[in-house]
Amino acid sequence: MNCYFLESSAFARLFVREQGTGQLIRLMETVEDNRKLISAAAPLEVYAAIRRSQRAGGISAGDAARALDILRMESARMVQQPLNPAVLETARQLLDRTALRWPDALQLAAALVAREMFGGIEMVFVSASPHLLDAAGSEGLRILDPAKEADEAIAAV
Repeated sequence: MNCYFLESSAFARLFVREQGTGQLIRLMETVEDNRKLISAAAPLEVYAAIRRSQRAGGISAGDAARALDILRMESARMVQQPLNPAVLETARQLLDRTALRWPDALQLAAALVAREMFGGIEMVFVSASPHLLDAAGSEGLRILDPAKEADEAIAAV
């Protein structure tokens, strides 16, 4: 049984149409809610991105409002990994051994701590960031880029 940890760049694709959105939505429709994980910081990060896009004219106020409503509902349905001391320490260790930026280290650390908590279940790290996918793969997580591989992941569920 797989659990899917959606890093913010992938999680955002559920609310704002980008390359891979359709595939990711189809994947998430096939996975039980208790097998979908995000960092507790992900909803705030995605909220900020939606507001930035609205202010820059990338999306209308109405589209932003709809995206934020869906964000609230989906965030409540997913398992959220808290930003507890174990996550913060793991992020610090990642910063010592990788070139990740601190927000990316925090996302990956949340996934790694969640994997430990769910012992014995394969964790698939979902991200649209190539350097974050590389780091997650180096940490022994299965990786999935929603823009490239979500259709294959659906077949494997």
